[in-house]
Amino acid sequence: MSQNILKDVSTHQLPFSEADAYRVRQDFPVLAEQVYGKPLVYLDNAATTQKPQAVIDRIQNYYAHENGTVRRGVYRLSEQSTIAFDQTRDKVAKLLNAARSSEIIFTRGTTEAINLVAASFVRPRIQPGQEILISSIEHHANIVPWQQVCLEKGAVLKVIPCNDLGELDQDAYEALLSDRTFIVCVNQVSNALGTVNPVAEMIAKAHSKNIPVLIDGAQSAPHMSVNVQALDCDFYAFSAHKIYGPTGVGVLYGKMSHLQAMPPYQCGGDMITSVTFEKTTFAPPPARFEAGTPAIAQVIGLGTAIDYVQAIGLDRIGAYEHELLTYATEQFQAELPEVQIIGQAKEKAGILSFKVTGVHPHDIGSILDREGVAVRAGHHCAQPVMERFGVPATTRASFAFYNTNDDINALVKALKVVIKLFAD
Repeated sequence: MSQNILKDVSTHQLPFSEADAYRVRQDFPVLAEQVYGKPLVYLDNAATTQKPQAVIDRIQNYYAHENGTVRRGVYRLSEQSTIAFDQTRDKVAKLLNAARSSEIIFTRGTTEAINLVAASFVRPRIQPGQEILISSIEHHANIVPWQQVCLEKGAVLKVIPCNDLGELDQDAYEALLSDRTFIVCVNQVSNALGTVNPVAEMIAKAHSKNIPVLIDGAQSAPHMSVNVQALDCDFYAFSAHKIYGPTGVGVLYGKMSHLQAMPPYQCGGDMITSVTFEKTTFAPPPARFEAGTPAIAQVIGLGTAIDYVQAIGLDRIGAYEHELLTYATEQFQAELPEVQIIGQAKEKAGILSFKVTGVHPHDIGSILDREGVAVRAGHHCAQPVMERFGVPATTRASFAFYNTNDDINALVKALKVVIKLFAD
């Protein structure tokens, strides 16, 4: 982020405004691209966010001037890489308000983070007949690993239902909690609906019965302040590429008491204290769960992405994105009577999923692309959500702080093209 733009948008006492959004757009090179001769309107931020020049430059600078493997060399490049790598761990701990940096584990993404918990925390301990509790609005990454554990261990998968607005039924959730429940695994924000779940209350209810809780934070960490100590969650996972960082790296936060008791997820170099042919002694967390050469450049890039969003302020980002969501919802209702919004929870993040009667979402997505508007079309790796709402798929627009009302106007205009094409 340039110093002038940083000065303009990082006054935390003031709301982040549309004028600020236009300024920060200058930091994202891809947003200046054209698609089929039209300015790019990028509205697929729930899938992945674009990268500011600061992140791009940091990764390039690492490879050009600092490239050396971490923790394994006494030469200058290795020492520089190790310092930058460890600084990112500190930045993540601060971002999440973890008690200590050693509670932060680097993974390949949210998916691997959840699989790590499934493999190292749940699988060795769960007994036949015990239950894993998830919700009906989860991403496949927070469904399939638990299905596999249940199949292997004779455990039972239980599902919290949702209402027609896409809100989890809290009475049903409380009824499902029992002495058979081994762990609760829920998202903080639904990637398919935008529903913001009351995870603090859900965690408290589970903990009242001594049940640990994993939170999928892939859609929340980039859009709101997260305090894992205040939430008191046992595990929290998110991905770098959804918080304006590079692909290929993610984060698992875990309470140290859990991490110390968990066996390694993968084995190899750098996760050991000593190795003989008779016995291996494993390193303490987090090294125990980071076998092999890590994604050094990506981790360092994540550190710069965290610097970027914290310079603006996540509370300000979340409030501005909520304004975008409100404006988009109002425009849809006023200008697009043919469009039905799927998921209308009272508490929502900047995600708008919808259908147009008689038009397949893939056709919508393809036509919008020709109009320069990038959205997601499909089941969003949330097929049970689609089944719950009786649709094969939806079209999804999802917002970031570099989006503007003009982007939403372009989306509405492009949808009118879709509707006219299929009406003729």
